[in-house]
Amino acid sequence: IIAAIFPGLLASQKGESPVTTIGIIGAGNVGSQIARLAVANGYNVVVSNSRGPETLSGLIAELGPRARAATAVEAGKAGDIVVVSVPLKNYRAVPVEPLAGKIVIDTCNYNLARDGHIPELDNESTTTSELVQAHLPTSKVVKAFNHIAAAELTTDGQPAGTENRRALVIAGDDKEAKAIVSHLLDQFGFDTVDAGPLKEGWRIQRGTPGYVVRHTAPELRQALAAAKRYRDQ
Repeated sequence: IIAAIFPGLLASQKGESPVTTIGIIGAGNVGSQIARLAVANGYNVVVSNSRGPETLSGLIAELGPRARAATAVEAGKAGDIVVVSVPLKNYRAVPVEPLAGKIVIDTCNYNLARDGHIPELDNESTTTSELVQAHLPTSKVVKAFNHIAAAELTTDGQPAGTENRRALVIAGDDKEAKAIVSHLLDQFGFDTVDAGPLKEGWRIQRGTPGYVVRHTAPELRQALAAAKRYRDQ
C-alpha cells in the first residue's frame, strides 16, 4: 500500500526511482537528528532554520551531498514529506502554501517556559498537533518524534524484528499519511504505536508516562492508556 501511495518512499530500498526528499523546517536538536537519520537511510534533505541557510553550513558539511540548506519556504516546496520542528510559539511562521497537500510530521511540544501561555492548550480544548493542523488546513499532519530525547534518535534505533526494539508514537487523522510515517520510523529503527487521531496526541505530551522514556510497543501502549489530562493529575 505504501509503494502505491508514495512510490518514491521505497526508492532507497529498491533503487527504482529518485530518492524521496524530506524537507525540514527547524534545524534544532530534533530537526538535525532527523536529517541525520534521513541521509543515513538514503534520503535527500533540505534543511532550514529561522536564522538563514548560511548558518547551517556546519550541519550541511556533516550531512554530505544529499543535504542542502534553504529557507523554510524552499524546504517546504522541496520536501515530499516535511518535518516541522520549531518552538511551538512559532508555529504560525511555518509557511502554509508550500506544504499544501503534503504529509507534515509535527515534532512540537508545549513548553510553557519557552512558549508562554497558549490559552487553548492551557484549558486543554485542543492539542499541539491540532494547532499545527489548523494552521496547515490542507496538509496531512502526523505527530511524531516529540517524546524521545534528541540524542537517542541516532543511538536507539534497531533493525526490524529486534527483541525489545524501542517504539515511538504517532497520531494523525489521515490513515495513509500515518502508514507512510510508520514506514519511515521503521527505516529509522523504531516500531510504531498509533495513538489514534490528532486529538489523542495529548497522551504523549510532556509529563505523561510515555514521554522521553524508552518503551517497547506493548509498554508504550500501556503508557498511553495510563496517561491523564493535566487537569486530572
